[in-house]
Amino acid sequence: MIATNYSNARQKFKEYCDIANDDFETIIVTRKNGGNVVMMSETEYNNLLENIFVMGNKTNYEHIMKSIDQLKKGHAKKKNLIEVE
Repeated sequence: MIATNYSNARQKFKEYCDIANDDFETIIVTRKNGGNVVMMSETEYNNLLENIFVMGNKTNYEHIMKSIDQLKKGHAKKKNLIEVE
């Protein structure tokens, strides 16, 4: 995570955008008279929203965690898909 002030972020805006996109780095832009702002790549943002959605449903989250646990313990079964014409 990188923290920078508003003036520096404005001067190096393209550089910080490239860092956010290329390195998946989060940039915190601090401001004197207001709330701070977070810059991140669109990919990271979409991933964050997806995780919030998945983990926000307790039943769904528990099902996923149970499935992961079963997979780690070797209780998975491989099945072939049937193609329907």
